[in-house]
Amino acid sequence: MLKLQLFFFFLISGCSLAVAQPLVRISGVVYNEEKLPLSQVTVIVQGQAQSTVTDEQGVYTIYSKSRTFSIKYSLLGYQPQTLKFNERSGARITQQVNLVANSNELEQVNITNKQNQLSNTTTINIADIASMPLVSGNFETMLKTLPGVSTNNELSAQYSVRGGNFDENLIYINDVEINRPVLIRNGQQEGLSFINSELVSKAKFSAGGFEAKYGDKLSSVLDIRYDKPDSNQTILSTSFLNTSVTAKRIYKRSFLIAGLRYKNNSSILIKQDEKGSYNPNFADAQLLYQYDFSSKFNISILGNLNLGQFKLEPTNRETQFGTLNTTLRLNVDYTGKEIDDYQTVGTAVTATYSPKPNQVIKFINSYFNTVERERFDINGSYIFDEVDNSFPIENFGPVSKNKGIGSYYNYGRNSLNTQIFASEIKVDQNFNNHVFSWGLKYDQSKYNDRLNEYNYTDSAGYILPNNSKNIVLQNVINVENNIDIKNYSAYIQDSYSLSDYAELQLGARATYSSLSKQMLISPRMLIAYRPNSNNKILRFTAGVYKQPPSYRTIRDFTGKLNIIQKAQSSYNTSVGYDYAFDAFGTRLKFTSEAYFKYSDRLIPYKIDNLRIKYLANEVSKGYAYGADFSIGGEFVKDLVSYFRMSIMQANEDIVGDSYVQNGATVFPGFLKRPTDQRLNFSIFFQDKLLNSPTYKVHLNALYGSRLPIGPSQTPRYLDKFYIPSYKRVDIGFSKDFLDDAALHKPKFLDRNFNSVILFFEIFNMLNIDNTVSYLWLKDVDNVQYAIPNYLTGRQFNLKLIVKLKN
Repeated sequence: MLKLQLFFFFLISGCSLAVAQPLVRISGVVYNEEKLPLSQVTVIVQGQAQSTVTDEQGVYTIYSKSRTFSIKYSLLGYQPQTLKFNERSGARITQQVNLVANSNELEQVNITNKQNQLSNTTTINIADIASMPLVSGNFETMLKTLPGVSTNNELSAQYSVRGGNFDENLIYINDVEINRPVLIRNGQQEGLSFINSELVSKAKFSAGGFEAKYGDKLSSVLDIRYDKPDSNQTILSTSFLNTSVTAKRIYKRSFLIAGLRYKNNSSILIKQDEKGSYNPNFADAQLLYQYDFSSKFNISILGNLNLGQFKLEPTNRETQFGTLNTTLRLNVDYTGKEIDDYQTVGTAVTATYSPKPNQVIKFINSYFNTVERERFDINGSYIFDEVDNSFPIENFGPVSKNKGIGSYYNYGRNSLNTQIFASEIKVDQNFNNHVFSWGLKYDQSKYNDRLNEYNYTDSAGYILPNNSKNIVLQNVINVENNIDIKNYSAYIQDSYSLSDYAELQLGARATYSSLSKQMLISPRMLIAYRPNSNNKILRFTAGVYKQPPSYRTIRDFTGKLNIIQKAQSSYNTSVGYDYAFDAFGTRLKFTSEAYFKYSDRLIPYKIDNLRIKYLANEVSKGYAYGADFSIGGEFVKDLVSYFRMSIMQANEDIVGDSYVQNGATVFPGFLKRPTDQRLNFSIFFQDKLLNSPTYKVHLNALYGSRLPIGPSQTPRYLDKFYIPSYKRVDIGFSKDFLDDAALHKPKFLDRNFNSVILFFEIFNMLNIDNTVSYLWLKDVDNVQYAIPNYLTGRQFNLKLIVKLKN
């Protein structure tokens, strides 16, 4: 700790080398000719790395690092406007702007603008991605700071939204739906998610109540856009955990963006309780190329290659757990190894045609092939002791009682080949006060699955269950599944201006699945009301959300398929209120939403680390209700921070489940869902060190209350154990060497780079032992214990991001 304190002392002391000039703040509202606020207007300080977009109320705030500067306001369909300023240092300017419509593009911009306004989504500030300390490096980690989202695993890109599981979330990149590998069991096996943060230009997220144009899932939508860059760029990023190279190029009639990434997080994994030789290697390559044949027609190609391999030769493990009165310790010696690998190859081709300024037609085709394999053959010999901590020796007291000596063995040879093809047409057209949209989609999924795994436990010399004549293997799975699933879907929706202050969106989806042989109809509605003050929005949503059965939901614990499974369905309603106001000398935005979801048909499941094990032959009904709150803004000048809190309850009742106790039949009734996390709280806070704009601190704190859990092979009503609450604090410090406000810039860097930023990060700063799952073992008295599998401890990281001059 003394070394750590000295490091921080010298780091903070170095801030005095840069003397900051007070920044000029410009804020205001952008209107159209009818004095209606315009959202998504791009606001740029020319010649500086400062840009922003207006929010739903047309409000913007931006800063200039010099006293004399120009600001450009631009939006598709409107004539750009540039204003010149000459202000004193530290001035606070209010500037209202009126943009004049470009008659040639007005109808097309009305389509875009109305769709942005009538959407129950949150716009993600992608500028925060680089500065947020993320141990996984995946874009989805940012979602875990949003209202309604919860997680308890920093190594994973998976997340839960309002009581749902990860399989209930939709992810799109440029209108192409993205799927994830199936066989991944835990976060250390999970590599790079599909989303490359450096290529993202826009990102929106909906925690519920989303539009009919999005697909058939129950919980959420993440809508990512890779778009045309505003300039040629080459970006290099490297750290102890990952490295990436990104290139963005603009040509006369086309553009290209491409990224290469590599990740090896062995330095994180070796600090876990399970020691051994870790060799995780993950890499991917992505590109987007678009060619404009004319002002009305273009074709874009999105390509992806994602490779991952995880190797582990475990040697030993020592885990201490229990209470102050009873402390237990597990020691395990391992033999064997584990090798998991996957590869995804895919492409998507999109043709966009605008025959008229008020009409946009997209034809989207995609194909992805994923091959996964997992091979493990591991034997663990363990000693299970009760420890006397009355006189601890180096934090571990002497053994007071032996609870068990034995071994357990896990074997698996599994492989899965997944092929997904999709073809879709989407049309948006403006008719005066209406924006009418419709679409048709066909997708086909093929699965070739081979499962061969088993395990057994030998406790105190006896195979459990005890059988003196035979060795009884447990959880034996030996099946081969080949299945082809086809889905046909269509949607229509109409966005309509009821008045200058109220807007209505009505839509519906129709889906037919070759697996369930059901025709599903899902109507949806959204009403938005904006009072005359322009700083408030009230929203109401109601809709039906139905999720056809997938390969994951029809496969049970034994690997067998329930091919007669029907779709899950949920009836959702929510009320939201957004309020922008001035406080603490800055502009803040408060958002809130209360929701209720009732499901008359769900497929219950259990969670084992990252694996969702469906009870494929069971059916349940359930509900979830709660409220999400957040407040964000520049609590510290020039730096955006967020505070959010979510409260939620999610229960389900498995139809027909019962058990006999003392001769009487007991019906368990409603049980907590595995994702029933009652309270979530997060902070992303940014500040300056010694008031210097070149030195910053970035704090990310998460809290999630406990989650219900039980042994993976027991009925759901026995899930009466709990994973403890998840608590984590990550912090990062950054130095921007080429910040415009810096008085002295290194000449070599200034001559060759547009930006050079160095980060020092501390993951899990408080070194909290968070539990992700349990190893279930029995002692000599046949009492079952849950031995916690802890997540990552404290870790230091250096990260460097540079942008080369072209």
